[in-house]
Amino acid sequence: MEDLELVSSLRSLRRRAGLSQSDLAELVGYLRKRDVSRHELGTAAPSLLVAFSYEVVFGVPAARLFPGIYKTVEKGIEERLGKIERELHQSSGKGRKAHGTARRLEWLGARRNWEPALSDHETSP
Repeated sequence: MEDLELVSSLRSLRRRAGLSQSDLAELVGYLRKRDVSRHELGTAAPSLLVAFSYEVVFGVPAARLFPGIYKTVEKGIEERLGKIERELHQSSGKGRKAHGTARRLEWLGARRNWEPALSDHETSP
């Protein structure tokens, strides 16, 4: 994940809750408030466990707490899915692999109709 934009809403949520960085660090299992500060400032991404901990503390999905990370991951996945789809369309689709190719292409087509986990208006807490 290069050029990761670590935009976070942690600081505003923490302050709104009246919690100090030390309070929040203790809640999510950190020993030092510095770790929370790094997440608030966008200098480090939280582990999945800590991101879920923040989600539980504030009742806000991790994808909304860290929309920059989410968008970066989403962009990379979409690019790789597009590459896979192009390769599948270029394959012969004959023989023993035909069924698997058809099934993957069907899934990719159906996936385009999914509702996104985050819409633009949901990225702000």
